[in-house]
Amino acid sequence: MKVHENIRFMRLYKNWTQETMANKLEISTLSYAKIERGETDINLSRLQQISEVMEIDLAQLFGLNEKNVFYITSNNTTTTTTSNDNNTQRQHCSNEQEKINSLTKENELLKQNINDLREMINILKDK
Repeated sequence: MKVHENIRFMRLYKNWTQETMANKLEISTLSYAKIERGETDINLSRLQQISEVMEIDLAQLFGLNEKNVFYITSNNTTTTTTSNDNNTQRQHCSNEQEKINSLTKENELLKQNINDLREMINILKDK
């Protein structure tokens, strides 16, 4: 992830609006929105201010990527996982997606069976 994406991620994690964040930084909502969209260069002092407002280390704004992900726990501390953990998570997600796909197919077959049974019932009613 890029820095502006990490900022947005952290804001959403805290359930803050862009307006809330802009107020905390004492800038306009439009200026803050441009930061999150990556449309403006952010100087180091602004990054430090953002990290202070969010109560996170400045390094976290730079460190959120596929190889080194910080997971925020309920007490606002962080733990770091490695790419191996990420691979495990990806595999788990992939397995879950396969289950969903399988259930979706099964659901479609059941719907078709229901329609077939309704047709049979209608045919039997007509006789």
